Amino acid sequence: MNIMKKRITVVGGGAWGTALAVQAVRAGEDVELILRNEELADRINATGENDLYLPGIELPGALRATTHVEGLRDSDAVLLVTPAQHLRETLTKLSAHWPDQLPAVICCKGIEKETGALMAQVVSETLGGVPVAVLSGPTFAQEVAVGLPAAITLACEDRALGKRLVELIGTPEFRPYFSTDVAGVEVAGAIKNVLAIASGVVAGLKLGDNARAALITRGIAEMSRLASAMGGRVETMLGLAGLGDLTLTCTGTLSRNYTFGVALGEGRKAQDILAERRSVTEGVHTAASITAVASKYGVEMPICAAVDQVANHDADLRSTINALLQRPFRDELENAD
Repeated sequence: MNIMKKRITVVGGGAWGTALAVQAVRAGEDVELILRNEELADRINATGENDLYLPGIELPGALRATTHVEGLRDSDAVLLVTPAQHLRETLTKLSAHWPDQLPAVICCKGIEKETGALMAQVVSETLGGVPVAVLSGPTFAQEVAVGLPAAITLACEDRALGKRLVELIGTPEFRPYFSTDVAGVEVAGAIKNVLAIASGVVAGLKLGDNARAALITRGIAEMSRLASAMGGRVETMLGLAGLGDLTLTCTGTLSRNYTFGVALGEGRKAQDILAERRSVTEGVHTAASITAVASKYGVEMPICAAVDQVANHDADLRSTINALLQRPFRDELENAD
């Protein structure tokens, strides 16, 4: 824990943004949570609870919610926890208040649908050359908010800054592990949401544990191929941001993407499932983004492409799965002799 208190701003008042704000307070920092909804901000300050996105969790009194962004100028770091598809719009609005050297810590996971850009590229295009880091890994918001043990990856090309950010938000129960592989961590975080939908489909259709294990393993292969093509390191896919997050979201019932897949597997339509949800199911948007990006780089990603067809194009689920199972046999390792 830091001896000298720093000021952390968290942009985004959903479940994960609120949980990270709680964690930053727990790490001993002065924390401000920026929301778009003024009524919700007032309720959080009055009741100590985010009843809309993280109900039942008591928030610390030191956490202040607001809709005003002027406080960015006095911050030591900003955690960006808006939905990935809204990050560009959010940062465009914040850019006038953002100091040149204020670090942006990306905490959302996805690939921009319209451009195929990773979130670090979106930050660069909207805020210029501000320092960038990425926080990603196996973390359910509810568990982090109540202080259960968790480990996560913090990636930053600037090693000195990354180490400072680790110390800024880390506690014995919330353990950030440092990496310099920003692109790899981003790709892993985006793809795991898509694979979690596929894992949910396996559960919803009752295809068995063997099928889920195969899906997770072949999913890592797809993740590794795209990460390598986009400048990431394959070994990152075996760390917390890759295998760790994939294991959690492909098996945990707190995952929005996994439960979306379960509902698909049980026979429900994608649009009907999404219409009932307040929180964003990132994997649906990312499936479309990944399909386009994979095509651009010439990377084969059959599982992600199948999820895109079912989630975004209303493809028949059984026929799509049968097409996957009928693919030719191949070497497990691409460069095998």
